This record gives sequence, C-alpha cells and structure tokens, in this order.
Amino acid sequence: MAANEYQVTGMTCGHCEMSIREEVGEISGVTDIQVSAQTGKLVVTAPDGVDDATVLAAVEEAGYSAVRV
Repeated sequence: MAANEYQVTGMTCGHCEMSIREEVGEISGVTDIQVSAQTGKLVVTAPDGVDDATVLAAVEEAGYSAVRV
C-alpha cells in the first residue's frame, strides 16, 4: 500500500475538498483519499502506488494546483 502526499493551493472550503476528491477518485487503483482545506494536504492511497503526474493533473482538473511533498 503506497500513500503519496501533496500540498494543494487554493482550497478554502468543504466544496473544494469535494471537487478534488471527485477528480482524484476517478484515478484507477485509488483506494483512499484524504483531503483537508484547512491544511492544504492531500493524501492519495493506492495498493500499487499512483503516478504523481496523474494525481497532479486530476487536482488541476478540479481547479487547483498541487506539489508532491
């Protein structure tokens, strides 16, 4: 089980969290998504790991930007 942590900029509320959870949730193999507007943290868990570029693209699709921590 691999968990990747990202720092997201631009999240301000629960709706922001939901948008990111929705987009990242579409990535194949993702089993858990923890996202917090308060801390700006996004943790994505997948049994076989997940490609950073794929996660970052999903976050951008939701309207935010992120970097791998």
